[in-house]
Amino acid sequence: MLENRDYTLIIDKSASMSTPDKKNGKSRWLALQESTFALATKCEEFDPDGITIYLFAKEFQRYDHVTSAKVKQIFTENIPGDTTNLAGVLQDAINNYFQRKANSQTKPAGEVILVVTDGTQGDRQAVYEIIINATQRLENPQELRISLIQVGADTKATKFLNALDVGLQSVGAKFDICDTITLEELEEMSLTDVLIKAITD
Repeated sequence: MLENRDYTLIIDKSASMSTPDKKNGKSRWLALQESTFALATKCEEFDPDGITIYLFAKEFQRYDHVTSAKVKQIFTENIPGDTTNLAGVLQDAINNYFQRKANSQTKPAGEVILVVTDGTQGDRQAVYEIIINATQRLENPQELRISLIQVGADTKATKFLNALDVGLQSVGAKFDICDTITLEELEEMSLTDVLIKAITD
């Protein structure tokens, strides 16, 4: 189930990610580094040619064919700042998938996009529409999966992410392709189970 797929990690580096709300006083950004490294290492087992990583705030950067060895370097080169524009980076990642699919460059089982964010988006309606539009282009719901991993405990963010998880088919999505999990839940599960949940839930 996890093999023959491409994996993309989209990581929030907006200013709110520097908030120190972990029990040990760590910022969301520092807490995220360890989990991202572990997640990238697990994805690499199934996608040995390297994964795609995006870092986003108001703008975004894309890193292609990233191995786990490069993840720490990416975090070292970036610090949280600016506003959150999830719509822009998510649209680019989805467009990238469909472009590669048109050129027969995707893996047979499709792609998993993992979005790690604190969920404090200012562009929620645009995010809904991008995902709904993407589902209209899919042949089956397993082909493209989006898993949203929430860092921190913002209740409005939780509500927004849950709406992506369970509410999109009622407003026009062809398939339910989203899954939501918190960083705390991720840390308590095996990473294989996290990826399986992203595909099957």
